[in-house]
Amino acid sequence: MAERSDDELMSAYAAGEGAAFEALYARHQASLYRFIRRLLGPSLAAQTDEVFQDTWLRVVNARAQWQPQGATFRTWLFTLAHHRVIDLWRKSGREVSLDLDDDAAAPWEPEGSAWQHWPAPAAAAPHAEDLAFWRKAGERLLQCLDELPLPQRSAFLLHHDDGLSLADVASALDVGFETAKTRLRYAMSKLRTCMGAYLAPLQSRQEEATR
Repeated sequence: MAERSDDELMSAYAAGEGAAFEALYARHQASLYRFIRRLLGPSLAAQTDEVFQDTWLRVVNARAQWQPQGATFRTWLFTLAHHRVIDLWRKSGREVSLDLDDDAAAPWEPEGSAWQHWPAPAAAAPHAEDLAFWRKAGERLLQCLDELPLPQRSAFLLHHDDGLSLADVASALDVGFETAKTRLRYAMSKLRTCMGAYLAPLQSRQEEATR
């Protein structure tokens, strides 16, 4: 099974080979669950299992009609999940703007202050402190991700977390290539602002330490 591609496994499953579905599930379940969980954010986290199971149910129901049509199975799988997340957001009363006009209207500001708690440079920082810093940085990044508009968060996660090419991101989100590229650019800019990742405080301290 490990040597067979996703498309081969899905074709085999459509032909009645149950083990092929089990192989697909094992191959993609962790990344799909993480994608859904991060798209839903803290407020809708309780619905992660529901969306995850419903996405796989849609794969099962579509097996007889499924045919490779340019997009990979993985891209198609994430497309199903993304559509389900949008449905859930809208049912919860949230406004899901798929327009980029709002981004161009005014500079974006994070809900909290930029994260600038970078550690002071040291020749031999204790390992425990280093781990604690990166753990806090990771927590802050997840908070910043939650502040992104859903379309931009989707583009960022698909490209940087799940490794899809920009063309596959565009396909998964049902948008043009340039739109996907623009959403990703907005997402990166906002995350840098939210994280304070220009590293100016850290860089200035490093320069002082070397004088």
